[in-house]
Amino acid sequence: MKKSAELYLSAREAAAELAISPATLYAYVSRGLIRSEPSPDSRSHRYRAEDIRGLKERRVPSPEPRGLRNFDADLPVMDSAIATITEQGPIYRGVNCVDLAERDTLEHTATLLWDVTGVDPFTSDNCPHVSDEMRAIAEAARRAQPIDRTVAVLALAASADPGAFTRAPDGRAMVGARILRLLVATMLNAAPSADLLHEQVARVWTSDNKHAPDLIRRALVLLAEHELNASTFTARCAASTGLNLYDAVIAGLVALKGPMHGGAGVLASRLVRTMIDNDVAPVVRERVALGERFAGFGHGVYKKGDPRAISLLEALTRAGAPRKFTREVPERIAEATGEFVNIDYALAVLVHALRMPAGSELALFAMARSVGWIAHASEQLQLGKLIRPRARYVGPAPGRAGATNSL
Repeated sequence: MKKSAELYLSAREAAAELAISPATLYAYVSRGLIRSEPSPDSRSHRYRAEDIRGLKERRVPSPEPRGLRNFDADLPVMDSAIATITEQGPIYRGVNCVDLAERDTLEHTATLLWDVTGVDPFTSDNCPHVSDEMRAIAEAARRAQPIDRTVAVLALAASADPGAFTRAPDGRAMVGARILRLLVATMLNAAPSADLLHEQVARVWTSDNKHAPDLIRRALVLLAEHELNASTFTARCAASTGLNLYDAVIAGLVALKGPMHGGAGVLASRLVRTMIDNDVAPVVRERVALGERFAGFGHGVYKKGDPRAISLLEALTRAGAPRKFTREVPERIAEATGEFVNIDYALAVLVHALRMPAGSELALFAMARSVGWIAHASEQLQLGKLIRPRARYVGPAPGRAGATNSL
């Protein structure tokens, strides 16, 4: 109840936050600026805290529009029933993902995020068809990076899937499961399988660690969705043009590669490798003195530490991972910089502890986040509207004479 309550404010709290009367609050609700719903006790209404914060911010003059800031955790870009971000961690359709990661699989998480109730998309017979062309591309790109190989294979996969353009919600869920199984298999250089996804990853990349399947399962669930981050918004924009789910996932994969997004896990792994043969304190002190940043630390929302990272690091500690990486490094860096650990660092520690292949941080991220991309792409396709943001023009004033060349 506590976690749920922090998403909402009472009428008195909402009015006080905005410094308005209850009548004005109700006017904002009627205009659609603040979402309201009955409280669990049904005797009153409660109001979305993020709407109150967003409205409060918009009423304060600012030299820069909110939507143009580098990261604004309170900015609602569009309505979505899929997930939201709180200081306690992402909420997947009302369920905290940290709680979900204690017991559930990526497959179950997918059915939750895709809002599937009428079918089971992960039945043993719902495996992707791999055409001769797809097989040839996968073999030719066998030594390529997992994401690059997967983009190439997915580009041909829609043509091999008769249901790729289905408009039925249940049909899209079935397509989503085929995409997820194909994506994981391609990244692993393996044949598509109906086995649990975390078990497939553990079998191929780290078969000699008894804790690997459960740790990988936890990481995949924690990473499955994170609202409208860069790759998810890219996938959603692509889907809004009416293309199929395979192409929407390709858009997400390409956006994920950037060093300020999914690529941050690779940078965090470099930090972990630096610490292997060195004492933590001197390395941290030297880098702080040089003004260097620490990949895998700091976050726009999680000011006191990313709950997903804390969950994964605690599980790694219980599984016997070196406390140097699960405890000492995060503590020393937090003391020196005031920046707390995020999921990118935790993922890097997972890869190091399980001795997974180099670059598998990004691949694991992509495997998990493809679930969220499919959820958002499906929601956007159901909405049937083109996403077309506007830009704030800061160029020369209208009426400027055309430039001329001069010698």
